[in-house]
Amino acid sequence: MGVSRLPGMAVLLTAGAVALAGCGTAAPGPPPQVPSASVTAASPAGAQAGPAATTPATTPAATDPVAAPRKTLKLGAKGKAVTWVQRRLTELGYRPGRADGRYGGTTLAAVWAFQKVNGITPTSTIAKRTWDALESPKAPKVLVPRGRSTRAEVNLSKQIMVLYVGGKPALITHISSGSGVPYCETTVWQGKEQRFCGSATTPTGDYRTTWRTSGWHKSYLGELYNPIFFNGGIAFHGALSVPLHPASHGCVRLPMNVAEELPGKLGKGVPVHVRGRFRGL
Repeated sequence: MGVSRLPGMAVLLTAGAVALAGCGTAAPGPPPQVPSASVTAASPAGAQAGPAATTPATTPAATDPVAAPRKTLKLGAKGKAVTWVQRRLTELGYRPGRADGRYGGTTLAAVWAFQKVNGITPTSTIAKRTWDALESPKAPKVLVPRGRSTRAEVNLSKQIMVLYVGGKPALITHISSGSGVPYCETTVWQGKEQRFCGSATTPTGDYRTTWRTSGWHKSYLGELYNPIFFNGGIAFHGALSVPLHPASHGCVRLPMNVAEELPGKLGKGVPVHVRGRFRGL
């Protein structure tokens, strides 16, 4: 069928169908046709070993801010209170986008991530509990306390990803992982119509980042933006839709602004630890 066997992923060829648990690439390494110029170089922090992470689960990532505006904000809000939220989230390691005072989709994804880390049911409304947490925030739960100082941790239960650099959270983001819903899709791949089936899961385990490519990467299950692969055909990648529930074919979807930044921070050979199981937020 012209589809390579993927490490750690079941591949079954039966009656013209390909069954696999990937999310959109049929090769465990860069395809020959991808020019070297399209592959993002690994960052210097890359796979370098370092001391174990020491970030306490309850220690905020930044100094205490000035008093929060405490004005109830809904999606679409504008003004100084929104700017305060955007700047505070950025201080804490989240990625709300530019501090422009406009509460749009990019800021919403960062608000969701912050709320989930702080035990708040994610919502688009910023009210008392979220304001309280912004003044006295928690750090993300460390999944691998003795992990390398530079590593990525994917929490499937919370649907967040944390990138640690120097043992401290450097980037915290909302994600959407594999839906767990079996699928079968027919598409034209490698010049002929093929049928792909799988379980749409994001396996837990310990992995390392492998190859990547810049921009939109066409796969047999859709388009991946700035993908960074870490488990066969499973990758971190930007997506136009990153809902609160797991919705991918197995990859870890990221907000587009995070996918723009991540390749410059997450090098090749960096440990990726996937833990947990989604049971609802």
